[in-house]
Parts: sequence; structure tokens; C-alpha cells
Amino acid sequence: MSKSDTFQAEPAQILLVEDNPGDVRLTREAFKQGRIENDLHVVSDGFEALSFLAQEDEYADVPRPDLILLDLNLPRKDGEDVLKELKDDPALRSIPVIVLTSSSAEEDIARSYELHANAYLTKPVDPDEFIETVRAFEKFWFSVVRLPPEADI
Repeated sequence: MSKSDTFQAEPAQILLVEDNPGDVRLTREAFKQGRIENDLHVVSDGFEALSFLAQEDEYADVPRPDLILLDLNLPRKDGEDVLKELKDDPALRSIPVIVLTSSSAEEDIARSYELHANAYLTKPVDPDEFIETVRAFEKFWFSVVRLPPEADI
């Protein structure tokens, strides 16, 4: 058997930036029920998110995410600031960022796209709808969309 016969796709590396433990649990549940093999990494504030992406300190050995799910309402450093810093960094800007937040305010939506978010999803209040929303974008982003290769910077 050749090496290519045993090749298995690497799990998708997903970074969830979310401070609400209930939403973290629902997101984990949705990905567990999904068909895409993934490693879900969770950080709970903007500073942790940027440390994870820079692979600093306790995050020195973490993988580069294939996709980032970003809440806007975060402690210490909000999601908007994280999005701006991420998209300003040439080494990180190609990572797709999906804003997943409870805000449906037009100005939050417009601002997120101005800061180059790849998508904006409003979290449904109903837990079953929340899980369905996560599963739908998981299928879209990992079955339909071609993600960029890791930048050699």
C-alpha cells in the first residue's frame, strides 16, 4: 500500500473566540454532530485570540487556524479590535473570519464587513437553531468553499 492510499485529510483547525460558556458548548455540540473532522480551539477574549494567532506563550505549539469564529462582544479586547489587527497582519489576513455574534445591529454588520470579515452570522437564541446555523456554515466553509493555503511569510 502506498503512502497516498493511507492519506487522510487533516482535521480542520477552527479557532472559536467566545466568552459565553453556553455558546461554546453549543458550538462544540454542533461540530461534534457535523460531518467535517475538526479540532476546535477555544479562547475567551481578544487578547487570548491574538496570542493564539501569534503562537505566543502558552499557544506556542498551536496550529494555524483554517477558520476563525469571532464574537464581537468580548472582555478586555473586543472582537472588532481583534478583526482589525488580524486583517492588518499580512501573515494572518488570509484566514477567513466569520463573525458569530448576538448583535444584529446594522452598524455592527457594516463595520465587520468594512474590517474585512468574510461572513457575519447572528446567533439564534434557540439552541437547536444555533446548532443548525453552525452546522450549515461548517458544511459551506469546509465542503463548498476553497480555503487559501497557509501563507509562506
